[in-house]
Amino acid sequence: MRRFILVPMIICLLIISPSQVNAISMPCSMVLEPVDQNLINAKGTALVYKVQLFPPSFARTNISILAVHLPEPSNYGAFDSYEGFAYIREEISWRFRLFPTPEEISPTWAGRFDLITAEMKNVEVQVRLSNTKTKKLGPIVLKNNIDQCK
Repeated sequence: MRRFILVPMIICLLIISPSQVNAISMPCSMVLEPVDQNLINAKGTALVYKVQLFPPSFARTNISILAVHLPEPSNYGAFDSYEGFAYIREEISWRFRLFPTPEEISPTWAGRFDLITAEMKNVEVQVRLSNTKTKKLGPIVLKNNIDQCK
């Protein structure tokens, strides 16, 4: 009887390896939440999916970010823009500029990065302040972990 229960359990463990359990299913999206709880209207979203670039090559991962109701970057000091920033701790990071839409008050900030070849595991996605002249990356405004990607 024990063998009858043990054999299917071992087979299940071999089939469902830990890397498959932790892997995200793409495409997926997640809500980026404000770090400062006083930013009650600030939110963002990140879309993560495989993209086939031209000329034909192997698929890469795209991260697209849209962020709304963010304060003027200059409210935080010597910053004039926002950037998307994603990283795998102690392995790799990606940063890309977010561009404002033409609304006069509280523009929407959006941008994307298409060239990710790393496995999307334990990735944190952030919206951060940026100074485009000095290339200095500032504090985190919105963030979430890819584990929240659905």
